[in-house]
Amino acid sequence: MRAITITQYGDTDVLQETEVALPEPGPGQVRVAVKAAGVNPVDWKIRSGAMAEVRPVEFPHILGLELAGVVDAVGEGVGFAVGDEVFGWSDTGAYAEYALATNVIRKPAGLSWPEAAGLPIVGETALRVLGELEVKPGETLVLHGASGQVGRIATQAAVALGATVIGLAGTSTLDEVEALGALPVQYGDGWVSRVRAAAPGGVDAVFDAAGFGVLADSVALLGSPDRLVTIADPAAFAQGLTFSAGGSETPAVLEDLVSRELKLKLGSSYRLAEVAEAHRESATGHASGKITLTLA
Repeated sequence: MRAITITQYGDTDVLQETEVALPEPGPGQVRVAVKAAGVNPVDWKIRSGAMAEVRPVEFPHILGLELAGVVDAVGEGVGFAVGDEVFGWSDTGAYAEYALATNVIRKPAGLSWPEAAGLPIVGETALRVLGELEVKPGETLVLHGASGQVGRIATQAAVALGATVIGLAGTSTLDEVEALGALPVQYGDGWVSRVRAAAPGGVDAVFDAAGFGVLADSVALLGSPDRLVTIADPAAFAQGLTFSAGGSETPAVLEDLVSRELKLKLGSSYRLAEVAEAHRESATGHASGKITLTLA
């Protein structure tokens, strides 16, 4: 089968389309004929070696954590049949024609292949942090990066919960943030004053999904570091603040996401052979939506 492999860390030139053996599912696993795979910053950080100390890989390595596709073979003890449409996390790398998976659920008919492939990581991250912040109905949440993929999911979930979301974003996406149900506020110089004007009664929690160096000002805005979580600014470690990483890759999380009907904004879609271009766009930090690879 075709797969994108790396045999060393490096720039996009280490991404190679190669022929590899078809994997066989073990107990609890299904083999999925991949229709779409999510592209995430963690993918190119693994590829570059930036995560070698915390997430080393064995070479050759197939990248890609999220997939959507059709069950092609089943291992012992799984509740799926050949032909079922599923999505979730890949066990063996999703940048391939076929991948093994344990943590998948049936894909709702209303989700496209790219939407399904792009939902697990951003969705799990958004719900995890809202849980860590213990956001409650009636509270006010400040969300840095509200127009990003995690921010969009978190905004929808928090608004549905009954919280007021003050969503910081760039000028070009403020209308999108408002459409999600948030109070849009432009980020950049003077953002603290603008947030205080939007929330004269104060704020209860801050979710930093952007990483633009806003931690100190966010603590000052809250008056305490207790209910501030970042997923994007490693300066949190030196400042004694909470950096949330590493989630729960379970079918229950996927079922929760589906039940909430949370919507992604899709961005560029690339063919498997165009993976280098997909990584380059992701690394800019300015993708217009969730980037995916499509094999269908």
